[in-house]
Amino acid sequence: MKKNRSEIAEKNILQKTIESFSENKKAPIAGYVALVIVYIALIVATACKGSNSYISIAGGKIPVNAFAGILSAVSNICIILMVVYYKKLGFYTALTALILQIPMLSFSMLKNQSIAMIPGIFTDFLTIIAVILLYYNSYKNQKYQERIRDQAVTDRLTEIPNRFACSELVSSLIRRDDEFALVSIDLNNFKGINDTMGFNIGNKVLIEIASRWKSIADTGVSGTLDFITRIAGDEFSLIIRNYHSDDDIMNTIKQYEAALNRRLTIDNIDLYISASFGYAKYPTDANNLDSLFSYADAAMTEVKREGSGNHILRFSPELLKVERTLEIERKLRNALENETIYFNLQPQYSIDHKLRGFEALARMKDSDGNVISPGEFIPVAEKVGLIDKVDGMVMKKSATFFGELLKRSGADITLSVNVSVKHMMKNDFLDELREIINIGKLPANHLEVEITESVMIDSAEKALQCIEEIKKMGIKIAIDDFGTGYSSLSYLNKFPADLLKIDKSFVDDMNKDDSSKQYVAAIISIGHIMGLDVIAEGVEEEEQLASLKDIGCDYIQGFIWGRPLPMNEAERLVMSET
Repeated sequence: MKKNRSEIAEKNILQKTIESFSENKKAPIAGYVALVIVYIALIVATACKGSNSYISIAGGKIPVNAFAGILSAVSNICIILMVVYYKKLGFYTALTALILQIPMLSFSMLKNQSIAMIPGIFTDFLTIIAVILLYYNSYKNQKYQERIRDQAVTDRLTEIPNRFACSELVSSLIRRDDEFALVSIDLNNFKGINDTMGFNIGNKVLIEIASRWKSIADTGVSGTLDFITRIAGDEFSLIIRNYHSDDDIMNTIKQYEAALNRRLTIDNIDLYISASFGYAKYPTDANNLDSLFSYADAAMTEVKREGSGNHILRFSPELLKVERTLEIERKLRNALENETIYFNLQPQYSIDHKLRGFEALARMKDSDGNVISPGEFIPVAEKVGLIDKVDGMVMKKSATFFGELLKRSGADITLSVNVSVKHMMKNDFLDELREIINIGKLPANHLEVEITESVMIDSAEKALQCIEEIKKMGIKIAIDDFGTGYSSLSYLNKFPADLLKIDKSFVDDMNKDDSSKQYVAAIISIGHIMGLDVIAEGVEEEEQLASLKDIGCDYIQGFIWGRPLPMNEAERLVMSET
């Protein structure tokens, strides 16, 4: 019994919360009491107008009946204020008081054999009419406000609370610091119902689902206090309170899932619907509205992505990485589709600071113009199999720009472009290179393709054949990130390469201890033995530069002599060097 009373009390709190969304604050009851007291006092004072009572003002005596008109007007103002500010209570109080005055005035008029009371009776009748009109108008406005409120907080299709009601209730619970769980719900494959059976059937499905879930929330059969809302389309949210453990939350969600899984028969068509449920708890998982909704959505999205038999998942911090990866993938695909992938050019210098050329580095902005770090979108591109498309777009755009730059400047410099293993292993890669050279009017000997040594692990024979064909075209070959892979020297010795690139991680450590410096020196020595020039990446400090000069490095690339530049700045640099 106590539990049921608690649930009823909590449901009343929810209802009051919804009703408060559009209602004005009620006038304090103390004001009502004050108006009643003032009104009674004025009526009593007015009733004394037929007596010989006087009021002393500045030594003079003024009869009370001289103030009768003023007192009557003020009393009527009290009546009007009661109706305006206290609605139904004020109306019935005012109406009762005015109706009672009429027989009192009539009796006084008969008793005193005087018609002086007729104006008072007439005034009371007019005031009664005015009060009725005021209340009727106020009543109509109240009903209009209720309709507006219902439209604001109720989903018109399913007639359950909507997104606004959900957000307002969550905000209210956060302000009160109440513990609760927010569940994000998305129906699985609902689009297929709309596409194959029409929106009319789809709407009926949504209405039936909402009805089933509302029944659970209203009856309290879940054992928790629930509040179900429709957010949009086939998306719903559930707020769960009065739980004691995560098991209670899971059991509640499972009841909603079970209600959904029961067969739906719409227009003699049997349908079986499932949904994905993701939830986050306040304040354990998040302590603000935006984070709660985002985290619950992240858990729900992960459930849909996994596609397993388990349709319920609680948020965990690891999901943010998954959600971010999915977000980056969406932005990457959009950028590729709209060809908004662009490039910056990082200068490469000889050890005596003569410009050798540039490396083209992929860059990306989202549809809002925000720059996405290469450290984010490159790994995602590799993971989802889009890295070859990124490489290809950067190669085409940078080669076209570089071909025009060489024509204008006459500079003897090289454009270096990255090629992933997957990209190079494609059957049409060589044709793509030829097309890039022809369209960009870029001399082949001014183009350098950077390939990681791991290509030898994946397919050594095919890789060597491809590299030899690239060399025949007159294009240079650079072995990128040397030392980070697992290729043997026997394989590397077969590489018809021109340049060896030392990875930044080795450059960073070379001045920390003597063994790291010796390791870099060994790489340079190996490169020279194989007849390759050597370039060090990520050079940022004067000490690193000095050490690289001492051990015979040929070229430098890094912030110390040049950050990645947009096209116009790269062009100015080339023009200043020629």
